[in-house]
Amino acid sequence: MDMSTLSRSELVGALLAHDRRFLPDNRFHVADGEPFNGPVIAQQTLLDQKLSAARELILRDLQTRMRGAPVMNSPQTLREWLRLYCAGLEHEVFLALYLDAHHALIGTEQLFRGTLTQTSVYPRELVKAALARNAAAVVVAHNHPSGNAEPSRADEFLTQTLKSALGLVDVRFLDHFVVAGDQVVSFAERGLV
Repeated sequence: MDMSTLSRSELVGALLAHDRRFLPDNRFHVADGEPFNGPVIAQQTLLDQKLSAARELILRDLQTRMRGAPVMNSPQTLREWLRLYCAGLEHEVFLALYLDAHHALIGTEQLFRGTLTQTSVYPRELVKAALARNAAAVVVAHNHPSGNAEPSRADEFLTQTLKSALGLVDVRFLDHFVVAGDQVVSFAERGLV
């Protein structure tokens, strides 16, 4: 189930829902009350749905915080959002965060999806998306499913290419983050932007 399509009230309902057929002893009971040993998988599915609903609620809450103030004034909120968004992904994704003139969040978008070790990123598409949202600034991020957050030479080259392309249309490039597990590396903090 795609939790991003649900309303807040539907997410809270999914989070608080409980299935009375499950008892603490992990036995499944059919409607007439007759027990049989069985689908622990169903119980795991219910738990997975609850965790997905909780994750989506937290992502939305963090986005709301980033909309209320300049994103770079609260880098911890941004880092938490990035870690949570990328958690458990087994493939690379490339994300863009579009910011207004005060650097508050306009919106986020997963622009590209790749494989285990790489994602093709097209600067033209990032520029088009930034202009379509009337963004004054952009922050980008991508994940390394390998667990190593160290940026590659290709990541550094991409950062400079994106900065140059956005600069041509007067959109500031503020930072590029690499996320791997609980590690988040900022190019700006390393002087690479």
